[in-house]
Amino acid sequence: MTAEQDSFPGTRPRPRAPQQLLFSFLGSLVLDRGYPPIGSKVFLTLLGDLGVAEAAGRATLARMTRKGLLARVREGRTARFSLTPWAEDLLREAKPRVDSPAPFTHPDGEWTLLSYSMPESRRDLRHQIRARLIWAGFGGLRDGLWIAPGRVDIGAVFKDPEFAEMAELADGFYSVPVEGTDVPKLLHRAWDVDAIRAEHESFIAAWTPDRGRAGRPLTRLTLLGADWLQVLRTDPGLPAEHLPDGWPAAESTALYRERFDTLEPDATARLRVLLDADPGRR
Repeated sequence: MTAEQDSFPGTRPRPRAPQQLLFSFLGSLVLDRGYPPIGSKVFLTLLGDLGVAEAAGRATLARMTRKGLLARVREGRTARFSLTPWAEDLLREAKPRVDSPAPFTHPDGEWTLLSYSMPESRRDLRHQIRARLIWAGFGGLRDGLWIAPGRVDIGAVFKDPEFAEMAELADGFYSVPVEGTDVPKLLHRAWDVDAIRAEHESFIAAWTPDRGRAGRPLTRLTLLGADWLQVLRTDPGLPAEHLPDGWPAAESTALYRERFDTLEPDATARLRVLLDADPGRR
């Protein structure tokens, strides 16, 4: 567990990986802000404040560069990083749901069914497509059959060229349950409903005490965003009428928006201080 998480009041969610923290930082405070490439010292300072060792921070920057998420340039002895167009697209795709005042709400009674096959030649993409499906709100009913609440743009899930073979083998339908379908039972088959509730409750327990904290707005906002992204990955927005009483999604959403709006101005100001102190900044 990181130093920031050790000192954090309340019940902390599980520790976030450095890449998760950087995605939160980049999506919240860097994307579309017009900053020039940012020196590695800024990233390492942020990660260090979150308890990530310098070696692990440098390894994360290198890994994200190899994956095509960051572009690296060198100015003298200083390495600088910027988002690649691909990474910008990923963050922009996520932003409407991250910023939504009701990210877990869909039109009542509408569902998306998806059946697809994984070509033997593209087994290497299994993890990537599964991650995309989960982010889009899908849960697995059985092998090759997935379901999501609401109307999901299936074309967006398979839009990248590497998924073209899977897109050709995918069939999607917008549907409604047949009368008499036990929808709560279906939800428990496709998702771990208890785990989804626990994710919301953990977020609430961790971030409600933040109202009484002061200082470190940049590290707190970064950790807030990483925790919120995990909630969004976990909860596809299951229909409230089929969930247990006191479902906590609305409470966690309101808490995230409150904490983000409170922390963002000071976090932005702190980032500008770090950027102004960045040697050789253009």
